[in-house]
Amino acid sequence: MIPEVDQYLLEGCGRCKFGGTPDCKVHTWEAELQRLRRILSGSGLKEELKWGVPCYTWEGKNVLVVSAFKAYAALSFFKGVLLKDHHKLLHTPGKNSQASRVLKFTAVEQILELEPIIKACVEEAIEIEKAGLKVEFKKNPEPIPEELQLELELNPDLKLAFEALTPGRQRGYILYFSAPKQSKTRTARIAKYIPKILTGKGFHDR
Repeated sequence: MIPEVDQYLLEGCGRCKFGGTPDCKVHTWEAELQRLRRILSGSGLKEELKWGVPCYTWEGKNVLVVSAFKAYAALSFFKGVLLKDHHKLLHTPGKNSQASRVLKFTAVEQILELEPIIKACVEEAIEIEKAGLKVEFKKNPEPIPEELQLELELNPDLKLAFEALTPGRQRGYILYFSAPKQSKTRTARIAKYIPKILTGKGFHDR
């Protein structure tokens, strides 16, 4: 377990004005987040901090993130669509989400009850990475890059603002964010333009 995640649990991800304040969503679900973290500590995954939230990786590949939303705490699986989901507990986070799936929690007791299922999902997600399985995305002229999709899922205000943009403005951002080959560069571009998206402006607007 890394100290950066301890800091996240104390102050939040810093994505909004409530970071570091009592109104931060992390404080609403702190007990649930701590319990999920405890479960993941025995999974064999590496704990990191990406996009301001705890991210769990296997040999450098993103497997899942733990995060707090207004109405629930969540485990978000990057390739969740490939999970079997026998118990029908996984949710699709958004209309454009082709790969990721989410487990939602609103009480520690719920996590304790579902712990065997949570562990089974995590183990299956690891096996998916070990097998090198890929998600077959529907063909779109400009598919939303993974980094932007995750940012939209983690930031409901940004998601609403992005979906309110005209199709042309959305396409402009998608093309610009998708261009770099390295994920960290794509992530940096997205972070830079979040304030502009939140004000309803397109990539070329001043």
